[in-house]
Amino acid sequence: MSQSKRGHRGLSERVAGAVTRFTGSGAAFLVAVALVVVWLVTGPLFEYSTRWQLVINTGTTIVTFLMVFLIQRSQNKDSLALQLKLNELVAALEGASNRLVSVEELSEEELKTLQAHYARLAVMAARDGDLLKSHSIEEADARHEVKLGPGRGPHTPQGSQKRQKEHGSEESDQPASR
Repeated sequence: MSQSKRGHRGLSERVAGAVTRFTGSGAAFLVAVALVVVWLVTGPLFEYSTRWQLVINTGTTIVTFLMVFLIQRSQNKDSLALQLKLNELVAALEGASNRLVSVEELSEEELKTLQAHYARLAVMAARDGDLLKSHSIEEADARHEVKLGPGRGPHTPQGSQKRQKEHGSEESDQPASR
């Protein structure tokens, strides 16, 4: 990427960041209140005309339109930063499942599957009654496999083939590479 494109993107990010910080401040709120008060006070001067009303309507519409994009940009950046921090924690914790690194990239169906695993873990934890005891997805799968018999668990080749036959699918249950 050329230096000029990086510089331009940097400028837009700096401007958006500065505007985000300002619009979230008390000073911005006071400016907005002052503008509304000025608009109200000028009502009698313009005899509450259609043009007078159009000024506030147009102004608020433009500000709202721009703020939608600014808020979305801010939320996207915050969400990405939070996901990176969580990924670092998952990667650094011994015993944590690395499947959760970049979990936000999974499909809704894959997320629902993970949610079901964690629901099972919550049941296991509630049964133990010991808040300090930890369980993992792998432990839940191992217990499930013991119940079904060796090599018949949901994440084994045999279990996968059985599930494919039941659902008429030829697809592998392994996640697609990203």
